[in-house]
Amino acid sequence: MRLLENREWDSLFSAACEAMEKAYAPYSKFPVGAAALVEDGRIVSGCNVENASYGVGLCAECSLISNLVMAGGGVLTAFPCVDGHKKVLMPCGRCRQLLFEHSAEDMLLQTPSGTRTISEVLPQAFGPRELKDFYDE
Repeated sequence: MRLLENREWDSLFSAACEAMEKAYAPYSKFPVGAAALVEDGRIVSGCNVENASYGVGLCAECSLISNLVMAGGGVLTAFPCVDGHKKVLMPCGRCRQLLFEHSAEDMLLQTPSGTRTISEVLPQAFGPRELKDFYDE
């Protein structure tokens, strides 16, 4: 696992904060921004987008992954997520699964309790690596 330098985390955190400023959160008043470093050096970001029916709103991680796919894809290597007070948030379980789908095996996440790997925040996950083994038989 490659550790990120402080300046790299600072860039990701800034991108997450910029994304949070664009969030559409008129119902919860809880804007969220997320950013991730792609293995090729790009930074992708996303924000939450709410909906009056609540259940069909999108988390910031959802829009980040959509942006990643629209920009040609890639493998995520580092990720922070922030709230409207610029405090680090832990992605919900659904979003951890979304991130896992597009992550390097040792992707780093900033969490409220420090930096963790994707495997630490989603242990024994099922994803594309398991399906690859199945279909390669």
